[in-house]
Amino acid sequence: MKRKLLGCLIAFTTFLLAGCMYPKENLAQNQVPYKEQIKTVQTAVDSFRKDNGGILPIKTKDATTPIYQKYPIDFKKIAPKYIAEPPGNAFESGGVFQYVLVNVETDPTVKLLDLRTAEAIRDINLRIKTNGYPPFKKEIAKNIYSLDFKKLGYEQPPFVTSPFTNKNLSFVVNTKAEVYVDYRPDLYEAIKKNHKPLKPGEDIRSILVDDSMFVPAYSLPYTVDAKTKEPIFLEK
Repeated sequence: MKRKLLGCLIAFTTFLLAGCMYPKENLAQNQVPYKEQIKTVQTAVDSFRKDNGGILPIKTKDATTPIYQKYPIDFKKIAPKYIAEPPGNAFESGGVFQYVLVNVETDPTVKLLDLRTAEAIRDINLRIKTNGYPPFKKEIAKNIYSLDFKKLGYEQPPFVTSPFTNKNLSFVVNTKAEVYVDYRPDLYEAIKKNHKPLKPGEDIRSILVDDSMFVPAYSLPYTVDAKTKEPIFLEK
């Protein structure tokens, strides 16, 4: 019994040591976005598309999938012929980013979706499920609310770090108990820098995407207020 226990302890210790060493050695490449990697994937996507009559190397998603999560790249279709292997920071290689396409109908362009956002939302959803319902705090827009996170067991409100501005972004919830990231602070900054005319009633999230490596993951549509020109949620 002692030998068996000792053997288990040695095996567990070895596992912990291996687990600690691996992330430290690979943390940078798994969590840092690199423009060169995006360019390499873009070249692979373009070559695949050219060789296959305009078909894109993407995974099939339901038609109701949110636009920025709708076109994930299927690396099995482009590796190893067009690219040796998925980049180290790709989900398929143990990284935190999902490579996706935007503008698929006019100019298929490779961008990154930060999957750490999904982890944060998954934790909130689990707490909402345990609570039985989302504890609405304040109505922000029609059918969109902030959450009372204390009632969900948080000592401090959770947040995610914006890939666009590095600001802390909060979460909102709709009446269907669906949780989203609130990108209004990012959009406010982008509107100040943007020189293109923005029309009330149109989705303005593209101004974040156009000049960035990223997409606004798990976001609702936004538009501009006709009077203040500030970002507001786009009512359907």
